[in-house]
Amino acid sequence: MFENFEQQLITIGLNTIKLRKGGAGPPLLLLHGYPQTHVMWYKVAPKLAQHFTLIITDLRGYGDSSKPESDPEHATYSKRAIATEQVKVMETLGFKEFYVAGHDRGARVTHRMALDYPERVKKAALLDIVPTSTMYASTDKEVATAYYHWFFLIQPFDLPETLIGANPEYYLRKKIAQWSRNPNSFSEEALSEYLRCFCQPATIHATCEDYRAAASIDLEHDKQDSYKKIACPLLVLWGNKGFVGKKYDVIAEWRKKAINVQGTGLPSGHFLPEETPEETYQALTKFFL
Repeated sequence: MFENFEQQLITIGLNTIKLRKGGAGPPLLLLHGYPQTHVMWYKVAPKLAQHFTLIITDLRGYGDSSKPESDPEHATYSKRAIATEQVKVMETLGFKEFYVAGHDRGARVTHRMALDYPERVKKAALLDIVPTSTMYASTDKEVATAYYHWFFLIQPFDLPETLIGANPEYYLRKKIAQWSRNPNSFSEEALSEYLRCFCQPATIHATCEDYRAAASIDLEHDKQDSYKKIACPLLVLWGNKGFVGKKYDVIAEWRKKAINVQGTGLPSGHFLPEETPEETYQALTKFFL
């Protein structure tokens, strides 16, 4: 995986961010989701690298990036803090303006980044999410059943950490199988990387903190910025066979949060870049070029 990509560790403050860099052209930052790492982009990265300089990172708390100690307000794992860190990574690499595409948790970081750094983000793509505040406000039996992990992972330390830590491989494989519609989309090499990183107790805790932040400080930030809309062009993609595409009018929800929105559903479950790599590549390339 990732032939012709170089690996780097970028130090931002007290933290280190792991990334791969490759390709040529305008800079495009790719952000992953839960419970994965930057490796989730391995199917689309080679083709995207023909058009863009790709920066593919492990988010704070995930993969081989730092997993700093959290705080009672969970601010350490707020999307604002993580978005700021990613902007500083791009600046360190010489990119003051860039494109960004995020999947799942990475898409929530992208949402915050587009609000907080409109002068940096030229275009943004969000894969298989609706806004965090929308998800919580619309919670019903259907949402709670499909997204039970949103309510499990936010329980106080150390309940979810202990239960997941008892068999993290089972948990990760179960989540991927539940959220995808074609489990054969995931190579054993990629799954091995997800397992290597996720099975670490520090990762399990940090990723719980990510969700705890989403249910607390992130909602406060969203409330404070409820009058703001994403200014840059926004692409939203979702899996037609997944929960988000079936439950929500994705474009309509994002038009409440952004000025210029376009998008489409793809024939997949939650993991678009791995389940429908060609369609994801085509959609991202058409939008960003």
